[in-house]
Amino acid sequence: MQFPPPPRIPSGTRRRTLLASAAGGLLLTGCTDGPEEQEEATAGSPSLAERARARAAVDSAGLVARYDAALAAHPALTERIAPLREAAVRHVTAFGGARRSPRASATPSVTPPPSASAPPPGTERNALAELAAAERALADRRAQELLAMPGELARLLASVAAAGAAHAYLLTQAPTEGPA
Repeated sequence: MQFPPPPRIPSGTRRRTLLASAAGGLLLTGCTDGPEEQEEATAGSPSLAERARARAAVDSAGLVARYDAALAAHPALTERIAPLREAAVRHVTAFGGARRSPRASATPSVTPPPSASAPPPGTERNALAELAAAERALADRRAQELLAMPGELARLLASVAAAGAAHAYLLTQAPTEGPA
């Protein structure tokens, strides 16, 4: 005896086909290494994230050196810029650099770039302007770099870039006087 064809033929993709293709896609993506794993596996060289983290620590150490030069040349700025310098020291630590003493008496584990050791500007106003420019430039560069970084490092770069932008703003504002 012959069975009649089904009254209606299903249109579209069948459930079995959909599940099989989804499982195949999961197997393919589960078996491949991500970009980070591929970089770490290449001849023992540091990954993109490790290099970026080390560069960020060096950049922050350079910023600390700039603050130190400004403080040495203009001790009257200590109250105003010491908290910003301390934040830069914490950024060095967050990126894996060595913790530094409050007034840079310890030797850092990362060497600041040569441009960071430029002589301090002549006036307090110029010192603040140069610090603001350095903070702004570094914040902008970090904001661009974070786009290519993996999750946690990208979040850290974003946070430190935002802090740098805030520091640049604070350095350009006139000091506020206490209540009259």
